[in-house]
Amino acid sequence: MTPLILLYSAGLSFAFLLAVFWPLERAFPAKVGQGFFRPEWFTDVLFFAGQYLLWGGLVLSALLAMRGWLDGIVPPGFREAVMGMPWWLQALAAVLLSDMCVYWGHRAQHHFPLLWRFHAVHHSSEHLDWLAAHREHPLDSIYTQTLINLPPFVLGFPIETLAGLVAFRGLWAIYIHSNVRLPIGPLRWFIGAPELHHWHHDRDQHAGNYANISPLMDLLFGTYVCPDHEPKALGLQEPMPKGYIRQLIAPLTPSAWWRGRGARGSSGAELEQVREVDAR
Repeated sequence: MTPLILLYSAGLSFAFLLAVFWPLERAFPAKVGQGFFRPEWFTDVLFFAGQYLLWGGLVLSALLAMRGWLDGIVPPGFREAVMGMPWWLQALAAVLLSDMCVYWGHRAQHHFPLLWRFHAVHHSSEHLDWLAAHREHPLDSIYTQTLINLPPFVLGFPIETLAGLVAFRGLWAIYIHSNVRLPIGPLRWFIGAPELHHWHHDRDQHAGNYANISPLMDLLFGTYVCPDHEPKALGLQEPMPKGYIRQLIAPLTPSAWWRGRGARGSSGAELEQVREVDAR
């Protein structure tokens, strides 16, 4: 794909998402008064551009390599049996299995320091909207996309169906990050929503709500959280460098602001000590 086509595709995607989500955020704001050009808007634009122009290809290549590896270890008879099932049953199985993988994989990202140092880039956003959903380290993206697509790969879904599932989950991920609070009543027990995911981005690293499409896993394992108001503050407890390039590099370096923290979090006194070290 030529650079010109990539630029055109990225621009078209940006325009489409803006046309869909900006009116929703204006009509049903979760955080009233949050402007379009909120703090760190340009950083998230760079993350958006990086995903569409560069890192998206890296993630796709990794997934295709994973698919080829699975083709060699999954018995053909198993895949043929799955392909003989009705399409709706295949799709339901893929969504449920993917949600299970995402739940436990996402929970692991918040528990293990090595995974958290990459996932923390995503949680560094202090203002949520449709654009903030794209703030994600490329290595974190590979991890997450592998978890999401592993069950459909194993089940032997055709590439067209996989593309549909990826597109749907991508739009859903953007929606649950958007600055929208559109209560859906009892349906929130079955369908994820921004009001759930915003609490996942609370400054408490272990706030809960790790599921993606459906909160059933959170309900089952006791990590479901949904107060009737927005969190007081979003982002991280530990310090995080500002800016696109610095946030790409930070998880790869054993700098002072990572040492001894990770999944454990930091107390206020520890944060002050880190700030003093960084200031020297």
